[in-house]
Amino acid sequence: MSTTTATAPELTREQVLAILVQPLEAVSVFLASGPRIFDTAGPLRIPKLGGPTADPGWTGESEPIPERDVDFDEVKLMPSTMKSVKVITKFSNELARQSVVALDATLRDRLVRDVAAKIDTQFLSASGDGVTTPRGLFAWPGTQTLAVDGALSLDDLHDADGLVLGADVDPTKVRWFMTSREFIGLRKQKDSSGKYLIQPDPTQAGAYQLLGHGVTITNRIPDTTGTATGRVALADMSQVAVARDLAPSVKILDQTFAGTDEMGLRVVARYDVAPLNAKAVVKLTGITV
Repeated sequence: MSTTTATAPELTREQVLAILVQPLEAVSVFLASGPRIFDTAGPLRIPKLGGPTADPGWTGESEPIPERDVDFDEVKLMPSTMKSVKVITKFSNELARQSVVALDATLRDRLVRDVAAKIDTQFLSASGDGVTTPRGLFAWPGTQTLAVDGALSLDDLHDADGLVLGADVDPTKVRWFMTSREFIGLRKQKDSSGKYLIQPDPTQAGAYQLLGHGVTITNRIPDTTGTATGRVALADMSQVAVARDLAPSVKILDQTFAGTDEMGLRVVARYDVAPLNAKAVVKLTGITV
């Protein structure tokens, strides 16, 4: 009987794929939804017009032209007190040499994704003070609110659409933000004959729309604390400003931990966000979970 790879598998070199298989996870969606991004290393002030000018009035021939004052306002971003998202991970040089994958590149990608997810979660949250941490979308002051107080229906979407269109928005830049739970709940609604009210577009694979607006589906939108109710937002993202000091950037620390023969990876990111026109954001609250 001859010895083969089948009878002596212990003697064969296993072939290991140099690919790190990561579980499926949500990718960053807020920055991909189309806000206006401003790169800045310090406090940022974005001037804007205030309220509309008082009635100019109709003026006849040789009549005095009325004088009207114009108000100005500004949006402040990235105060000096704004914190960064930072993380360091260490690994031994032995592990780096013996790993079947490029360990530094693998850890770098992992940390960058985690930091980006942290920022994305904050931007879609209902927390933040705008001083040390960015205010989340559901914590922005001055936005419009629509109380659903029940199951989300298509009528609620039409009501929200009416509110946002009344705020002088660009309809092509308006997007829905909702969890997969709310989105699937809407798609399962049927009429009296049993037909689905929302029909997918067969020409747009993987692209979802509701009332002609794109849909960002993310489970990072938090439910209302204590009352177990969901949230949905409709926003003109072209009227949302993001201040970016540092995109998730990586620094390899090859000397810091030399005493233990280890290396380190440091990832740092610093962002802030605020609406330029708060009325261009409609928050639907009190949705039954």
